[in-house]
Amino acid sequence: MLRNSLILAGALALPAMLSAQDIPNSHASDTAKAKVAEHRQNPLRGPAPEASDTAKAKVAEHRATAVRGIALGPDNQPVTPATPAVRATRATPATPASGGNPAIPATRATPATPAVPASGTGKPASPGQSGNHRP
Repeated sequence: MLRNSLILAGALALPAMLSAQDIPNSHASDTAKAKVAEHRQNPLRGPAPEASDTAKAKVAEHRATAVRGIALGPDNQPVTPATPAVRATRATPATPASGGNPAIPATRATPATPAVPASGTGKPASPGQSGNHRP
């Protein structure tokens, strides 16, 4: 008996639920429909057909900032090569003229120059566990 009554209730409720379904925003005001149409823009599709020329120009200007095929960002900057360290040179004392040879002046010592690392992104190739931090 219970089973028959559930089937009857379902048979009566199904048409009622289907008739309650309506097109979304069919009862909205004209102003609300116009505002929804202004703000409806899919980035893959471009501006809505009812959008103004100003909105279409802004979308075109925004899309023209990046060129396809060119990677942007700090990870794709050119890398300057590393310079190796140069050892210091010792000073040489002056040699006086003797036996017909001219005098050789003294030379100054040059300090060592440290090595300069290549300018990269500063990120390791594999961050390991350090990449799992939450912001």
